[in-house]
Amino acid sequence: MLDLLHLITPEYTLSGLLVGALVGLTGVGGGSLMTPLLVLLFGINPAVAVGTDLLYAALTKSGGMLVHGFNRNIDWRIVRRMASGSVPTTLLSLLFLSHMTHNGAHPNGLITYVLGIALILTAMALFVRGWILKKLVHHVAQFSDKQTRWLTYLLGTLLGVLVSLSSVGAGAIGMLVLLVLYNKTPIARLVGSDIAHAVPLTLIAGLGHWYMGSVNFSLLFSLLIGSLPGIAIGSFLAARAPDRVLRPILATTLATIGLRLVA
Repeated sequence: MLDLLHLITPEYTLSGLLVGALVGLTGVGGGSLMTPLLVLLFGINPAVAVGTDLLYAALTKSGGMLVHGFNRNIDWRIVRRMASGSVPTTLLSLLFLSHMTHNGAHPNGLITYVLGIALILTAMALFVRGWILKKLVHHVAQFSDKQTRWLTYLLGTLLGVLVSLSSVGAGAIGMLVLLVLYNKTPIARLVGSDIAHAVPLTLIAGLGHWYMGSVNFSLLFSLLIGSLPGIAIGSFLAARAPDRVLRPILATTLATIGLRLVA
């Protein structure tokens, strides 16, 4: 027990609590909030921040997947389609990072840039979600199953790269595209499918980063200790918080951070 207590860093645990609460409150993926917080506020190496956050996401989302699976809110057909695109590009992205490292290049610049792009895309997804759904759903409803399947593969391919290099993208971006492509599927089922896909994606990417030495387990433990009660608190407050106020504020914050990282 004492050994475990030595692993806890209070400021990281408090950050986990804050991010967990925001995730529960807004539904935005933790990577969009946690990774830039670790990089910009605590000055943690970008590769370590991404690698640690990926395993953190795999562990926290596993619980969500079990709940959604128990409630039969997972469409495994959608999960398989997304994974068919994301798993290969995740492995290729990890191989590319490993190749860079072994050749003496530092991937931090690339990771920081992709993180900035992913945050900007997430902010855009939050800002224009309603407009996109209103404009595209009618047209996409006319797509054949084959067209929808290939677009889902393409979504998975994009998420495999974004998540492996930045730990961001599986939440707001993936969910927005699923809402457009599978507009007749209940939202709870899409949420469950998105979470179920994120578990193997973040686990594979996280294990790859661990193999490359880009995971801090003391940091991971501290984040988990804070985030689990944080998510519960945020979920409890979600029904009492005005989404029309929170979403623009969060989107603006993410866009600002993303532009700072890219610039």
